Amino acid sequence: MYAVVGCSECSNLWIIEGRSETTQCPRCGSRRPYEKRKKFVETDDANHARDVRASMLANRQGEGEAFANLDSFSDLEGDVADGVVDETEYLEASGLDVEEVEAAGDRDPRGPSRTGSKTEIVERALEDLERPTEDEIVAYADERGVSASYVRNALEKLLRRGAVSESGGRYRTL
Repeated sequence: MYAVVGCSECSNLWIIEGRSETTQCPRCGSRRPYEKRKKFVETDDANHARDVRASMLANRQGEGEAFANLDSFSDLEGDVADGVVDETEYLEASGLDVEEVEAAGDRDPRGPSRTGSKTEIVERALEDLERPTEDEIVAYADERGVSASYVRNALEKLLRRGAVSESGGRYRTL
């Protein structure tokens, strides 16, 4: 069951599927019992509900006559499905090499060795390196584009939080 309902606060129109105790306007957030909402149409056909709502919106904009000449949503969906150009066809028609475009999408723009946020890189250094020193963590992060000052600050915060421990200049996660 589908219903085209309206909001008495902001005049928004939307479609409700099913029947719940209360409904909330997606625009203004006003909540009302389902029974108190103005229902313009109740139908078992989702496409019919969409057509009614679209017609009402067109009439509000003064475009009711233009809307009357359009096909229904179900007809339009069929037309779109038949006329869709897939990604490969579009790229080839644009003169682009599809394989090269796909390869470019697989590359990380930040470089081959840097992945994750700066904090994640520091945390990964603690996991990947066995009981590393501060200098080893700095070197690991530097290879991934993270500055030494950031690493030192991050280590200090991790120590204060109790996420890592430091003993004899070597760090480990807890």
